[in-house]
Amino acid sequence: MPEWEPVVGLEIHVQMKTRTKMFCRCENAFATGANTQTCPVCLAFPGALPTPNATAVEWTLKLGLALGCEIAPRALFHRKHYPYPDLPKGYQISQYDEPLCVDGRFVVPGPDGDFEVGIVRAHLEEDAAKTIHVGGATGRIVGSAHSNIDFNRGGTPLVEIVTKPDLHSADQARRFLQLLRQTIVELGISDAEMEKGQLRADANVSVREVGETGFRTRTELKNMNSFNHIARGIDAEVRRQIATWESGAEVVQQTLDYEVKSDTITARRQKEEADDYRYFPEPDLVPLEPETGMLERLRNELPELPGARIHSLAESVGFDAAHEIVTTGNESKARLLVENGIDWPTAANIAMNQLSGIEPLPENGPALAAIIEKRSEIRRERFNAALAESGTVILDVESVVADKVVADTSELEPLVDRILAANPGQVAAYKGGKEGLLGYFVGQVMKETQGKADPKAVNELLRSKLD
Repeated sequence: MPEWEPVVGLEIHVQMKTRTKMFCRCENAFATGANTQTCPVCLAFPGALPTPNATAVEWTLKLGLALGCEIAPRALFHRKHYPYPDLPKGYQISQYDEPLCVDGRFVVPGPDGDFEVGIVRAHLEEDAAKTIHVGGATGRIVGSAHSNIDFNRGGTPLVEIVTKPDLHSADQARRFLQLLRQTIVELGISDAEMEKGQLRADANVSVREVGETGFRTRTELKNMNSFNHIARGIDAEVRRQIATWESGAEVVQQTLDYEVKSDTITARRQKEEADDYRYFPEPDLVPLEPETGMLERLRNELPELPGARIHSLAESVGFDAAHEIVTTGNESKARLLVENGIDWPTAANIAMNQLSGIEPLPENGPALAAIIEKRSEIRRERFNAALAESGTVILDVESVVADKVVADTSELEPLVDRILAANPGQVAAYKGGKEGLLGYFVGQVMKETQGKADPKAVNELLRSKLD
């Protein structure tokens, strides 16, 4: 049988967090009442004309610079026609053959070396309204009873990033998206929360035999909303295409849905091509011509990008931990601890675990470091509670450290003896080979001490008496 290679390109849509929408002054906000953020422009009333959002233009240019793109001296908006009810105008204002940002390259650190993903374009457009499918088991149009439209999202500034087909595994696609998302967040142009639809990715997937240089028919997996789901969807479609080719059939170009629970692919529709959209220049908007001075300012505003920091952190914590701590946004917490004397491996571990979902107050840096240094002496529940509180209150180090674990054997031994004497059946069962009962005895000691006993000391003491 031939050896197959996946070929994957991605189309990523990112909602920008500008104050207002792309072509009107409606508020750009999440989770408000349905159809409450609309106006004649975003609802396409006759005679209403669009006005571009200057901030959205600047942010698209900044992203393009971060992606290593060339900035076009002149860009045009086009009308992209869709026959869908979520576009009240009957078309989307987008960019076609003259986008703002083209020909970029984005370097992604990998465990076996860097890989480069070519960026075909990053262009600015408006988002469609949100279609809510009612009824059915999956929340998708297939099997639904009817659909409702919420026009609040319609007209939201959207930047679309299109990659070259440079990805050759689901894991590469996942790593690329994680790094891209963190880059977008750090540039401040979007929160890129996938569960809120602020970042949506489509995957164009094909396969070819190893050594083959051309491309075979591709399919498109639409709107997957988590990195793991995207990776699983790509793997499922790769398996399906390989099976199709090996059976003697041919892959049909079409748009697909991936069902996570059943790990299956479902056909949605035939894939459209550019001709189907009937592009033509938007007559109500003038061309965009970015000024040299503005581009220089934006280039100077670029921070050190996450990919570069993964490399530097890998020397201290290893590649996998460095990739995780940077792409999950936990790096700043770890740096706060390191700046106050905690070593990188410890800081990274605590940032990704006990401080996950918590943003410590900067003023708590010294207190957190002092508490972490004493963590072996502090009762576990109090230690965890202190870290949880670090995002909202100034920590009192003395009161936390005073809540010590009981590790003195002379204090624990009488209690352990009493518990063993009260449970002769369990003691006999343990000695008969049921070593899992050790956890039962530890639990009894912890209960009696209200969680203040040192689990390690209790384990050692129990073993010495039972073995």
